[in-house]
Amino acid sequence: MPTYILGLSAYYHDSAAALLKDGEIIAAAEEERFTRVKHERKFPERAARYCLTEAGISAAELAAAAYYDKPILTLDRLLETYLAYAPRGFFNFRRALPLWAKEKIFLPRRIGKFLGKGFSGKMLFFPHHLSHAASAFYPSPFERAAVLTVDGVGEWSTATLGAGSGNGVRLLKEIRFPHSLGLLYSAFTYYLGFRVNSAEYKVMGLAPYGEPRYYDTILSRLVDLKEDGSFWMDMRYFNYCQGLTMTSPAFGRLFGGPARKPESPLEPRHLDLAASIQKVCEDIMLKMARNARSETGEENLCLAGGVALNCVANGLIAREKIFKNIFVQPAAGDAGGALGAALLAHHQYLENPRAPRLPDAMNSSLLGPSFSAIEIRRAVEKRGLSCPELSEEDLIEKLCTLLEAGAVVGLFRGRMEFGPRALGARSIIADPRNPSMRKRLNLKIKFRESFRPFAPAILEEDAKEYFDIHGPSPYMLLTAPIQKRHRLPLAPEDGAAGLARLNIPRSDMPAVTHVDYSARLQTVSKNSNPFFHSLLSRFKARTGCPALVNTSFNIRGEPIVCAPDEAIECFLATGMDALAMENFLLRKTGTEPAPSLSAGRTHLD
Repeated sequence: MPTYILGLSAYYHDSAAALLKDGEIIAAAEEERFTRVKHERKFPERAARYCLTEAGISAAELAAAAYYDKPILTLDRLLETYLAYAPRGFFNFRRALPLWAKEKIFLPRRIGKFLGKGFSGKMLFFPHHLSHAASAFYPSPFERAAVLTVDGVGEWSTATLGAGSGNGVRLLKEIRFPHSLGLLYSAFTYYLGFRVNSAEYKVMGLAPYGEPRYYDTILSRLVDLKEDGSFWMDMRYFNYCQGLTMTSPAFGRLFGGPARKPESPLEPRHLDLAASIQKVCEDIMLKMARNARSETGEENLCLAGGVALNCVANGLIAREKIFKNIFVQPAAGDAGGALGAALLAHHQYLENPRAPRLPDAMNSSLLGPSFSAIEIRRAVEKRGLSCPELSEEDLIEKLCTLLEAGAVVGLFRGRMEFGPRALGARSIIADPRNPSMRKRLNLKIKFRESFRPFAPAILEEDAKEYFDIHGPSPYMLLTAPIQKRHRLPLAPEDGAAGLARLNIPRSDMPAVTHVDYSARLQTVSKNSNPFFHSLLSRFKARTGCPALVNTSFNIRGEPIVCAPDEAIECFLATGMDALAMENFLLRKTGTEPAPSLSAGRTHLD
């Protein structure tokens, strides 16, 4: 009889659920994709119901339900932090504790209510960073590996060094709250006028436009960094322990004024601050990686935690060749913790063996819902639209024709991705050779800041021809420099500074080449996504270019689309030219109905 285990993460950030069948990952999804609330933190009831439905079982058939956190240890941190700063922070403590108590103390009851009276399995709770470590190691292709987990905070830990081998993973060392690389980066995110726990990637994208002029100031005044990657933070400059903001007035005095107001103009110092904290992050991650190699002696590295989504730092670790191989959990943030908890239950609690799989056990991270042709046709007709259903070969040919002509196309196909990156199942695609495509996508499709870069999806067999990369990057979690032979020389008059460099083409794929000649790339193999690989192959045969712009199928402030009706509304609300849903092809004719009021929102994310 199969053994089913449900993993859950909730109440911090990116609530999610994941389901295993005899240790194999059957389904996983973030709650935000169903509630349409970005970074949803509520109990993942709809995601969990999807997972059970995908497997065709009820909660009564679960052997265990596993949660990715130890709530009592989080209470311990909240109480000790309040006592350390009392009476300062009483208002914040009084505000946070009832919310925490409602959500966390009664969490077993909430899980039990969802599972129902028929559930007779075990209810398990695992440490936050152990769940992160498990989410990276167990699906990795390695028999043994060092494991680094780095995020804001989970219980007391903010970063851990661990090791995995066989069916076991253990944590060896930790950095403890309030000293946190994730919270340090978030403090700069807040100071630069972006939303914490949501827009750290904007700081990463902004960094190449500045110079790291504040690097020495950060390391001399804010952070005492050791050679092993451990560090101590001067908490006089921060306010997250006792207040409602990330930084204190002393932080503003040190860096030239108060925090930038959201949506206000970006000044040169803002670009330089982004460059500085990004360099500090990279240096800390490099030191942690070198120490991990030294402490464990392992040749392979697994990464998880929110900071592991910093693809620039990941790419640097890979290029430094500290480890022979690197695997980054594609849902590296809290969503992946649900998967890690389920895997811990299967391998460590139930003591089941583990057999590593190539290229990994994530099933290309295509673990969410898919929709039938009948469901798609019903959604199309509901909006008063019509579209032909084509053969796959005809669809690929028509898509290539549209892309060559400069069209922007929504791609909705197969199972939805688990994690924050669109990988060809819920993607918006375009021709990377078009020098005006980045501006058009940002302003007319995504409704977001002009400095935000776009990623290329490239045939895995052609990746090394275009990028300085030494292995595959299937989950868009590594940044690599573009090869010099594909770069465009800059004229003397192109010596602009800051954001003025934004629209200067850098390579023969200008829409996906960042200002520092890098790109966050996704390598596509025939096995990982046969349709996407065929589309890229045909585009290459017609144009000589083996890559396409690949950005997530959503607009600013919205989660990635999950269902056909959401894809259609996003298509209608934006400047997209065409929408391919499975083998159906919708094209703009100018007579389409107006989008619903819920579509096309442009509020801040």
